[in-house]
Amino acid sequence: MAAPYRSSDGLSTRPAAYGSNSDEIQLRIEPDFDEDVMGLRNQVRRLRDVAQEIESEAKYQNDFLNQLQMTLIKAQAGVKNNMRRLNKSIIWEGSSHVLHVVLFALLLFFVVYLWSKFSRR
Repeated sequence: MAAPYRSSDGLSTRPAAYGSNSDEIQLRIEPDFDEDVMGLRNQVRRLRDVAQEIESEAKYQNDFLNQLQMTLIKAQAGVKNNMRRLNKSIIWEGSSHVLHVVLFALLLFFVVYLWSKFSRR
């Protein structure tokens, strides 16, 4: 008797309880757990797949960042080494220039001295 009034949401009607008016309709909820459980299982499976994809992408990006960090460390070491060489070169060439200026001044002084000695005679 309940079947003709059955709804798609799991609700059905049944006769009223003891001593109640026969015009009253009582509703009884008949849960359909199997479909809900299967739906939840499918959702959990999809979420697990998404989580695994996120995990693999995170691992890939972490590896990429580690490689990038190592590349930057190597580049920084190379720049530091080249700066050290450049500073040494500047210091050496700078002192060489000073040496050239001093030698030129001495040579000029000697030439002026000799010129003044020979021009008096």
